[in-house]
Amino acid sequence: MNHTMMNDEVVQMRQELDRLRKENDALQEKLFTHEIMFHGALDAIMVFDEYMNFINVNAAACEMFKLSREHLLNRNLSDFLSLMPADELERQSDILRREGIFCGELLLKLDGGDIKFIEFTAKNRALGRYHLTIMRDISSKKMLERERIINEQLFKDLFNRAVDGIIIFDDAGNFIDANQSFCHDLEIDKGNLAAYYLHMFAEAEEIEEQIWSSLRVSGRAQGELTFRLKSGQKKIFEFTTSSNILNGFYMSIMRDITEKRMMEMRLYKSEERFREIFENAIDSILIVEKDGRIAKANQSACRTFELPLEKLMESNIMNFIDKQDSRFIEVAKRYSDNGAIRDELKFSMPNGQCKELEFTSKMNIFDSQHLIIARNVSDRKEMEKELRESELKFRKIFNGAMDGIVLFNDSYDIVDANPIASKIINISLEKLKNSNLYELFCFDKIGCNEAKRESFNLLDEVTEEFPLFLKNGQKVIVECSVKRNVIENLNLAIFRDVTERKELEERLRKSDTLNVVGELAAGIAHEIRNPMTALKGFIQLLQGSVKGDYPMYFNVITSELKRIESIITEFLVLAKPQAVHYQQESAVKIMKETIELLNAQAIMANVQIRLSSYSNIPYIYCEPNQLKQVFINILKNAIEVMPKGGFISVTMDKKDEQHITICIRDKGAGIPEDKLKRLGEPFYTTKERGTGLGLMVSYKIIKEHRGKVKVESTLGEGTTFHITLPIHQEQI
Repeated sequence: MNHTMMNDEVVQMRQELDRLRKENDALQEKLFTHEIMFHGALDAIMVFDEYMNFINVNAAACEMFKLSREHLLNRNLSDFLSLMPADELERQSDILRREGIFCGELLLKLDGGDIKFIEFTAKNRALGRYHLTIMRDISSKKMLERERIINEQLFKDLFNRAVDGIIIFDDAGNFIDANQSFCHDLEIDKGNLAAYYLHMFAEAEEIEEQIWSSLRVSGRAQGELTFRLKSGQKKIFEFTTSSNILNGFYMSIMRDITEKRMMEMRLYKSEERFREIFENAIDSILIVEKDGRIAKANQSACRTFELPLEKLMESNIMNFIDKQDSRFIEVAKRYSDNGAIRDELKFSMPNGQCKELEFTSKMNIFDSQHLIIARNVSDRKEMEKELRESELKFRKIFNGAMDGIVLFNDSYDIVDANPIASKIINISLEKLKNSNLYELFCFDKIGCNEAKRESFNLLDEVTEEFPLFLKNGQKVIVECSVKRNVIENLNLAIFRDVTERKELEERLRKSDTLNVVGELAAGIAHEIRNPMTALKGFIQLLQGSVKGDYPMYFNVITSELKRIESIITEFLVLAKPQAVHYQQESAVKIMKETIELLNAQAIMANVQIRLSSYSNIPYIYCEPNQLKQVFINILKNAIEVMPKGGFISVTMDKKDEQHITICIRDKGAGIPEDKLKRLGEPFYTTKERGTGLGLMVSYKIIKEHRGKVKVESTLGEGTTFHITLPIHQEQI
């Protein structure tokens, strides 16, 4: 029984041993399979202890870390995590401890400096106390993703910042997206983009022809579209369209070429204008190659160079230039240095003609070609020569004329004047040329009537004689002839100073008058004096014989006879030269005697005569009685013009070494300027009962003494007689 029991136990033990052997074989097979899977896995598989030391690694892990298995098993994972932030590593470890499993990413820095992006899955205590981690290198994926992000960003930047307009639309033409440039070009709001579509801006037929037909055939389209904006403005766009860019949408890149087309149109018109100018220009136009060959020429050039166009195009410009012209070398050098020139040279034509051409030339105007614009100035040169000669003749006549000549414009600004004009007007020639004729002649002060002034201002041709008050105060009488519009806006004035002539005429007139008066006075004095003597005698006899109360009548008759006798005496002074005896005498003494003589008459008229004389007044060579007569005439006139009384001032002084001056000033009413000129004329007087002979005799006496009389008068203030007399005998 015991034996049986032992056999049963042996059998059981054998069965258990077979089972264990089978389980061991199965485990061995499973372990072998796991080893094959562990080492053959494409992903890196690593086993770590709790301190992250490598316990086991597969071949993929060694390849990932670029280390052998022996070296890697002696390392710690933290050796490769220097690029990872400490807080991020702490976060990942905390999640792994709490949840037992964690998936994430790491950034490894290998010993060689390589950097790898790692995607991993870690399981806490997967093998007893060890941790299992599976890692996959996603560096390539990361790079692709990074490139994709960069490309997307670049596309967005390109899309948003592109100068050209970019529009994305669907197959119905509805706008999906557009950049700012497109919205700006079409004057639409990007925020309201969905409300717009292609057909709102362009004709459907044009869109079909330009875009859809090409897209259906080749998937691409390009061309031009004319868009009409909401404002009514038309714009031309150059476009390129691609299909299925984004989810079946279409993208067009559009460029506004409106300005370009307008510029092309302007350029075309400019070229047309240039062609018209080139062909129809009066001046010769040539386009010349670098070596001088004529590449293009117009018809004017053919006429200038005396050749048909075909022959001219076969010619060289250098063959026409006269190399003997002294200016040729200098002109050629300047052209070479500056690249452009404007000058004149002589050109020899095939028919033997020599022409002077004025030309403008510029280098490299058309693709290394030279442009020459020339004009025949031979006739002009000849005309200029004749004009210069004519100008020289005119200038000689102009400057040598005896009369003053002035050229002035319509504003009376003087353009040119000759030296005689400068002399007459008494200012420098340069100043005269910068003056205004109207202001210079002071026409507003001219003592001429309105008709004369109007004739000067308005008539095309006028000759007048009038006094001019120059700016220096001098008064001259000029005879002036004016011709307007000799040429446009240029007038001519020719004038001469006739002051001396007028004075001579006036003196001649007075001299003739004096001669007549003298002859008349001689006859009258002779015929009247004898009867006057008889009358005086009989009146005296009658006065003694007549009894009665008649003395007053005899006194009046006697007084009037004396007046007639004094007039006859003055007539005789005018009629014939008097026997005068010149001697050295004091003019002051003569004046004092005269004042003493007239003092009684002055007192009766309530007039005081004041004499001021200087001690240095010398004796003069004179006829005392005649001078006394002059002083009596002037002082009597002064007393008579002051009926209400007043003062007469007499001033005597030495003017210079040769002359003395005597000034007699009254406080009468003054003499008008027009009457002042006639003082000294026979029978001209400003008094009611005057004969005008007194001043005439006075002027004659002063003239015989080689003196001068000048009269100044101001209305309401009085009159002054300035008498200048010579001192020495040889001056008389």
